[in-house]
Amino acid sequence: MLVESHNEYLDTLLQGREAVADAGSSWLRKLRMHAVEHANELTVPTIRDEEWRFTDLSPLYRNPFRPAVNPGIVEKSQVDVFAIPEAETRLVFVDGYYSADLSHLHANDGLTVVNLADVSRSAEAVAETHLAKIAAIGDDAFTAVNSAFLRDGAVVHVARERIVNAPIHLLFVASRKDSAIYPRVLVVAETGAQCTFVEDFVGMADGAYLTDAVTEVYVAANARVSHVKLQRETPSAFHIANTSVSARRGGSYATWTVALGARISRHNLSIAQAGEGTEFSVDGLALISGRQLSDMHSSIDHAHAHGRSRQLHKTVVGGAAHAVFNGKILVRQGAQQTDSGQQSRNLLISDKAHVDTKPQLEIFADDVKCAHGATVGQIEADELFYLKSRGLSDTAARNLLTYAFAAQVIERIPVKSLVDQLEKTVLEQTQTREPA
Repeated sequence: MLVESHNEYLDTLLQGREAVADAGSSWLRKLRMHAVEHANELTVPTIRDEEWRFTDLSPLYRNPFRPAVNPGIVEKSQVDVFAIPEAETRLVFVDGYYSADLSHLHANDGLTVVNLADVSRSAEAVAETHLAKIAAIGDDAFTAVNSAFLRDGAVVHVARERIVNAPIHLLFVASRKDSAIYPRVLVVAETGAQCTFVEDFVGMADGAYLTDAVTEVYVAANARVSHVKLQRETPSAFHIANTSVSARRGGSYATWTVALGARISRHNLSIAQAGEGTEFSVDGLALISGRQLSDMHSSIDHAHAHGRSRQLHKTVVGGAAHAVFNGKILVRQGAQQTDSGQQSRNLLISDKAHVDTKPQLEIFADDVKCAHGATVGQIEADELFYLKSRGLSDTAARNLLTYAFAAQVIERIPVKSLVDQLEKTVLEQTQTREPA
């Protein structure tokens, strides 16, 4: 089945929603119905849409995925492979369903980490206030479909002035082929609060499946949120993710996105400045090969004065893989003294690798400091010559330079065990053998 400009594929994805139609509170049921209405008015994107012209989803549309009706069987030992020792709290979702047996909840004053379907009255009030308010249902078909299936999901609420030092691990496991799963995350940091959460997508299914994920982050005044998004789906998977962030006066949001898996992956990151003096740090790395396609679309909206943002996105592209980066920074009228910088750095390690990169600045204020830039190329000849002159073989020198290029993003992640794990993965995926 190939979709061009109609809702045929959305109709397929929406089949089975009656399984959750009557679940949850009245406001949640109303939200789901609202999402269905919007989904029926929207169309799935094609390469005819400007924002998707480099990312052909035809292979996805040929797969009539159905929503997972129950979770697959996943052993604790399989999940423990992905454990983060620093994390005191871990929520695990298997095929979109919360698994209490695989999760670990640590009591902590001022911190609530719970499954959406099990929220208490106070946490439900937080969810009702913010859920589907930051990520607009009416703008994106995949967000609307995700919202139509709202049932289980991770809700993180950090109370006013509460500082949570240990990272919170949200692990989403896909175990069934031919299924569509809908992970949902809501993180709310109240005034002056601080937290770090890791959003981790892993695949165990022996075949193709779809992950349609939506994450919403609310950063109140003077709050600080650090967010690590790690995508390591199976090579035949499809991963479509939408992350929406709203930051109030003096709020800080830092994110590190690492894309390793999936046949086709797309991440839409939207950050909105909702008050003066905010600070945003956006790092990303895509490490792909074979015939993978990884697409990162980001938008940072400076709508108030004294905002600061820094973005560094890197790709390492091998085989016949294709990486896409489109980063838009908007400085609205009145957002004076905005300080924003954006860099796209892309390394091609094969002759068939392909990158499309488009950093964008739109400035409507006159007292700002903004810059952007992009590079696409292979390993620098001078750097290669220097290492070879120090006794390294050509292969060893290329391996070292490729690793160093990718490690710049990974080493900034504020979770040491995850840094160690990812550095090992980068070493394994960027190393080539010496010729016989």
